[in-house]
Amino acid sequence: MRTEELVNLDKKYIIPTYAGKTVAFSHGKGCKLWDVEGKEYLDLLGGIAVDGLGHSHPKLVKAIQRQAANLIHTSNLYLITNQIELAKILVENSFPSKCFFCNSGAEAIEAAIKFARKYGKGRYEIITMTGSFHGRTYGALSATGQEKFHKGFEPLVPGFKYAKFNDIDSVKNLISEKTCAIIIEPIQGESGVNPANEEFLREIHSLCSEKDILLILDEVQCGMGRTGKLFGYEHYGIIPDIITLAKSLGGGIPIGATVANEKVSSCISPGNHAATFGGNPLAAKAAVVTLKIILEDGLLENATAMGNYFKDKLNGLKGQYSFIKEVRGKGLMLGIEIETITNGARGILLKCMGEGLLIGTAGENVLRFLPPLIINKKEIDKAVSILEKVLDDIK
Repeated sequence: MRTEELVNLDKKYIIPTYAGKTVAFSHGKGCKLWDVEGKEYLDLLGGIAVDGLGHSHPKLVKAIQRQAANLIHTSNLYLITNQIELAKILVENSFPSKCFFCNSGAEAIEAAIKFARKYGKGRYEIITMTGSFHGRTYGALSATGQEKFHKGFEPLVPGFKYAKFNDIDSVKNLISEKTCAIIIEPIQGESGVNPANEEFLREIHSLCSEKDILLILDEVQCGMGRTGKLFGYEHYGIIPDIITLAKSLGGGIPIGATVANEKVSSCISPGNHAATFGGNPLAAKAAVVTLKIILEDGLLENATAMGNYFKDKLNGLKGQYSFIKEVRGKGLMLGIEIETITNGARGILLKCMGEGLLIGTAGENVLRFLPPLIINKKEIDKAVSILEKVLDDIK
């Protein structure tokens, strides 16, 4: 079926929550994708940070095939061997904690919100940051500090306050006797790849410890090795009370996790929360294999090395094009902020796609790069060459 026919069928049968879909892919391998008409693309978006191992990683494919042939789903009414193994790996590579498994990042945030309010014993206010993005479900949406996502869906869930990101005084001014938690992304993704300042996050950590407020780190996008460390918080020399994970956790199979320390997890009892599909045998197996590959096959080291290499190349472009304002991010979570230009970042994205390069945007003026953790120098060089060609048309 050709692209034009697929576009028409999509418009006829799919609710339009995503705009501008003009390509359909038939298969992928490594950092490459091929569309239904045979055109090859270099993928530097990675399913929006989901395809950490790239496409069709042989170890992951084999594991999923074997698991699907044996057992896809039971339920959390029973012990799930793969889920227990997954939790063990996560806990042993983070901090003393226990895990709750769900299906997405938004669900992981929902669980964190509920756990925080249960821990708070009457304290229910949660401070989040301007520019944050935590998901589309009502609790996650209410935690999101961007009005554009709120419009049309009010009233939101009460109890959320928005502090200015990287402004410790703004946070202090919002803390009250009702505050039970603070939620922060170590690197804000959707608002423009904005890292938290080290001093800011450390001061938040100290505040939370002093006032018995839970520190929740949303690592849905920046976790799972994307920054060169398994978890983003490792760059800051702190340990949170809760982390939320999803995206790359299952290597493309939907799974989310809320990892909570003992003082939080001990407050949760049977019946307080649940997820029918959460951590089922297939999803948990995919996550176990994905984690082992990240930890054992040098992907953390590669994310660091290739992230530094890519960032240097992007800074080289900054020196060539006056409309590039800043290159920022960590590891393989990078962004380029540009000045306001005709068609903005979206226009650059579309031109890159036409040249066989897939990238993302964050807001109107930021190009976003979230390539698979397996990417190499040759692929980065090709991507930069295409990007340079596209930017030359704007220069």
